[in-house]
Amino acid sequence: MEAWVSRALARWPDVPALFGWLALDRRGRWLIRGEVITRPQIVDTINRNYAADAQGRWYFQNGPQRGYIALAYAPFVLSTNDDGATLQTHTRERIASATAAYIDEQGSLLLMTPFGAGLLLDAELDWALARLKCAHRPIDDAALAAALEQPSGTITDLELDFGAEPLTLIRLDRADAPTKLGFVRDPQPSADESGMKKTAR
Repeated sequence: MEAWVSRALARWPDVPALFGWLALDRRGRWLIRGEVITRPQIVDTINRNYAADAQGRWYFQNGPQRGYIALAYAPFVLSTNDDGATLQTHTRERIASATAAYIDEQGSLLLMTPFGAGLLLDAELDWALARLKCAHRPIDDAALAAALEQPSGTITDLELDFGAEPLTLIRLDRADAPTKLGFVRDPQPSADESGMKKTAR
């Protein structure tokens, strides 16, 4: 969090949280009330003040007020950097490795990064296919189809060549990802916050 945010929180510690206004789509775009936020200054401010609470609910800390964010898929959306070897989050954090890799029933790739769970952009399919291996050989359609047919939670025969060591892909249904990876897609107010839902300052 930025220094001005910390100062605002210290001065106004009890501002009600905001629910149901903000979202992150699968392309890594911030939305407010369903409309894409396009002003670079606002996007940069959200990027720098984006975090998760103890329940795995992600939010934007806007001064003293916390705005919880509905996630289309995961807390981060990943794309390739110009070097072709590393990735970056939609918040512009560089990623050179991951601790785990998952593939869902539709073939979407999800990585556990140092910042949290990140969904690889659909547009980066070529990057993924170039790094996916089966038995140390480039992946083919049959191997990919076999992996997608596995039940959620199954260790597949696929590996992703990313970072110092290849990552074994685990089949993980989209619906199972939040519980497995510790995040909340649709944050809701807790009991003590329920009277504050959609309350703005």
